[in-house]
Amino acid sequence: MSGHTRVAVVIGDPVDHSKSPAVHNAAFAASGLDWVFVALRVPAGEAAVALAAMRTMGLAGMSVTMPHKEAVAGLVDRCAPLASRLGAVNCVARDGDLLVGHNTDASGFVSWVTHAGCRLDGAVVAVVGAGGAARAVIAGALDAGAARVFIVARSPQRAAAAVALDSSRCVLVDMQRVAEASVVVNATPVGMAGSPGLGVPASLLRPDQVVADLVYHPVETELLRAAREIGAVALDGRGMLVHQAAHAFALWTGVDPPLAAMLAAVET
Repeated sequence: MSGHTRVAVVIGDPVDHSKSPAVHNAAFAASGLDWVFVALRVPAGEAAVALAAMRTMGLAGMSVTMPHKEAVAGLVDRCAPLASRLGAVNCVARDGDLLVGHNTDASGFVSWVTHAGCRLDGAVVAVVGAGGAARAVIAGALDAGAARVFIVARSPQRAAAAVALDSSRCVLVDMQRVAEASVVVNATPVGMAGSPGLGVPASLLRPDQVVADLVYHPVETELLRAAREIGAVALDGRGMLVHQAAHAFALWTGVDPPLAAMLAAVET
């Protein structure tokens, strides 16, 4: 580090479990960039203060995680089209003096599952959850050509916003219809350390499904353990973390992300 070192951060609460610093610092090192990445705890309701600090301190980039994605979408100077469509921002980049909100979760999801050999074109995808991350997954699946997206959600307001992404292909369903999907995604905090549970009943899983969990702490959630036990393909949330981070890295630096170094960092 030097007086010229550029600083990027992730804000969230909780954030002490975040692997983003390991992923991004490995990427900066592999690319020979004089950058550093740190995690900052920002309590709910304080996103505006964090954005003001980004301006004042000249932070070069910001990742955004729970519970701030929706709030930040209303605080940046401009949202990229996808972030505006989703009403959720997980990455803030600079355009001169302007702060621009992006959503790299959608492209990160598609890159993640495609890299793992999962075909989304023509697939039936079931997404459990309808928050910011869930809507990004839904948008990514739709843009990748999914034939149908089943949405399982408890909040009527969020469910309606998720269905509105494409009312011809998105349908709100009860949990039982998850069994009909070829790709199942848990986009809720269920399974995260301190929030035990499967998110999806094990009885609804099939051996020919791809089961993906956005949770990456712990790496093997109860849902993924159940999926592996019946022979399904189980994808842990580290892949989503790395692929969305790779898109953010490119937005901040203008440099192609060193994906292999980023994957190695999160795996170790």
